[in-house]
Amino acid sequence: MPPRVGAHMSIAGGMERAVERAVAAGCEALQVFTRNASQWAAKPFAPGEPERFRAAVDAAGLHPVMAHDSYLINVGSPDEALWTRSLAALDVELQRCAALGVRYLVMHPGSHVGAGEAAAIERIACALDELHARHGREVTILLENTAGQGTNVGHRFEHLAAILERTKEPDRVGVCIDTSHAWAAGYDLGTDAGWDATWGELDRVLGLARVRALHVNDSKKPQGSRVDRHEHIGLGEMGPGPFWRLMNDPRFDGLPASLETEKDDDLRDDVRNLAALRALRGLPAPPDAAQLRAWREDAVAAFVPPAGTEPAAGGAAKKKPNARYGR
Repeated sequence: MPPRVGAHMSIAGGMERAVERAVAAGCEALQVFTRNASQWAAKPFAPGEPERFRAAVDAAGLHPVMAHDSYLINVGSPDEALWTRSLAALDVELQRCAALGVRYLVMHPGSHVGAGEAAAIERIACALDELHARHGREVTILLENTAGQGTNVGHRFEHLAAILERTKEPDRVGVCIDTSHAWAAGYDLGTDAGWDATWGELDRVLGLARVRALHVNDSKKPQGSRVDRHEHIGLGEMGPGPFWRLMNDPRFDGLPASLETEKDDDLRDDVRNLAALRALRGLPAPPDAAQLRAWREDAVAAFVPPAGTEPAAGGAAKKKPNARYGR
């Protein structure tokens, strides 16, 4: 089967509400934060919250669920205090994932903040070893490729491979590939030759079997810009082509593939993006942008948002421009 498409959903109101939102939008996969991603402190779960989340996921058939780590974490930092605090935060993230039955924890590798890529790679590998020593195998950490903005490492497949080579248990680490990040980092996903060359390089450097999940996002910025700005599917600089290739490439069959795009509270943006991806399955060639836009709007024509998400009369649903995929 093609990639199982879904979205990152808000956990506002309780973890189980993310599952309700995913079901309402028609998701086949789900990504969440396990806590407020912009704060160091993690609020304890409410009584019974992990059990309700597990039951909802089971009922919806959304396994394996992905969680994304906090924005604040940087285990590539040369600053000992920040590295230690980041490690402690990842420790808590893994505990919360285990309690929720979340299979994958996606993490950005980190930033070197001037110390250099080699130094950051060593620090990241050290953090992974420490986390593996503290935890069992219930949760697998997935290193996400980055756009290469600032001093982020992970924008080359070789960076991820170097981290794995320095860990004691590399078999315990997987990879999550973000299409927008790969594009911004300079990988050519826009042509048939470039598509095959990109994944051929990944297979040579990391091994395709290492890829356990996908983030499906278009880009507001040109290829090679090294700027991380997500856009709705087919409406950005990447256009429909890369997503048509993805949805028809058997190398990615069955992988959970999560949107991380701006959204309205009423979920219509998720419905549009999911419809666009599903419409690409089985097509002999990529559609033009006008056709993709038509499919997107057809999908929301009959969509009824969940109760409590409709805008007030005369108003509009609140867009979240700075929180790309909600809380």
